[in-house]
Amino acid sequence: LRQASGWSIVWGILLIAFGIVAIGSPLLAAVAVNALIAWLIIFAGAVHVAVAFHAHGAGSLIWNRLVGRAYVFIGRYLLWHPLLGVASLTLLLASLFFIEGVLDVVLYFKLRPGRGAGWVLFDGLVTLLLALFIGFQWPSSSAWAIGTLVGVSMIMSGVTRLRLSMAVRRLSATPRLPRAAYGWVRGRRTSARRKRCVGHHR
Repeated sequence: LRQASGWSIVWGILLIAFGIVAIGSPLLAAVAVNALIAWLIIFAGAVHVAVAFHAHGAGSLIWNRLVGRAYVFIGRYLLWHPLLGVASLTLLLASLFFIEGVLDVVLYFKLRPGRGAGWVLFDGLVTLLLALFIGFQWPSSSAWAIGTLVGVSMIMSGVTRLRLSMAVRRLSATPRLPRAAYGWVRGRRTSARRKRCVGHHR
């Protein structure tokens, strides 16, 4: 358990370090995220093409091959034009933040009588402001938005992992009684029960 928590601590420290690097070089981090997404899209396209050869019927075969080739084309396009890919991802991120903020505000009006509804409204308004800030500064916001958010997320994940791992190490480091002590305690309890039984019989 201590060895596993030790590796978890190392991973948490690495996440924090990578997060600091991402915040320090947000454009480089955004390009890395763009490359990762591009390779995932290419992989999905390859899966579609592979499934096409096992599909039954000409229509299914043509459809899977077309979808697979489109995925591969989009993925390769993102790899060949990383800055354009980062700009597209930033615009998509701003749109997702805007939708999330609107939904949180709507949810607030449904939860308004309940406790904690104010936090939902606060979260929604902050998300909306972030979406508008990124959207109004697009495409210049592409240079910092994705990399900064990824860096903050990695730092938060690293800190959380560190805190959990340290808690596990503290629990595993709590002193335990040796077996001899357990036997002594159990013997004392048994003798106490016998004395009670003798007292009741008298």
